Amino acid sequence: MGKNKLERFAENETFEHFFQPSFDDLMQGFPLKGKWNPDFFGNDNPIVLELGCGKGEYTVNLASKYPDVNFIGLDKKGARLWRGGKTSKENKMRNVAFIRTRIEQIEHLFGPAEVSAIWITFPEPQPRNSKAKKRFTSPQYIERFRKIIKPDGIIHLKTDSDLFFEYTLEVIKENGYKLLYSNPDLYEYPDDPRIKDVIAVQTFYEKMWLAEGCKIKYLEYKI
Repeated sequence: MGKNKLERFAENETFEHFFQPSFDDLMQGFPLKGKWNPDFFGNDNPIVLELGCGKGEYTVNLASKYPDVNFIGLDKKGARLWRGGKTSKENKMRNVAFIRTRIEQIEHLFGPAEVSAIWITFPEPQPRNSKAKKRFTSPQYIERFRKIIKPDGIIHLKTDSDLFFEYTLEVIKENGYKLLYSNPDLYEYPDDPRIKDVIAVQTFYEKMWLAEGCKIKYLEYKI
């Protein structure tokens, strides 16, 4: 393991807004489950999650733009999360938190209807059909999300993958979810006011895909 990673892991431990619960911690009962607003943020503002957030670009940038909304980024890679944790600490952002965890554990971290919206940004497409259940928009994951999101909560998906985009549209149709917006090429009409926040933030991976000529796709839907 590189020196930089070890240094980042050590610094993550010092961030008061950075959580790394173990499996045993979650099974015994995560203390902030159902209590994020009163016990951590100290307000009643909406909570928005960024799943598989990587370096936390959406978490940090949207939190800066919307100080009256609380943003929480989740990822299993501590070295990636370090960037978002450090930036938000340096900027003294009070509406940001990060959790190092697997997305499969999400229902142990949040209570019923505690989350107002979910962002899924450039997830692993899991191209093999045998691994379709591991896609973050699969019915199996949606059932996890249903346990924590408000009835009118919106799921946002941003991806470079044609397969993932088409798969999610199919899941939405087959399960009777409500499709709010679909765009197979965000940058074809970048002046569309509906996508201003979507294209205002470009993740590390998005910049890489754009440089390779990939089209960026976007969906909004309710479950």
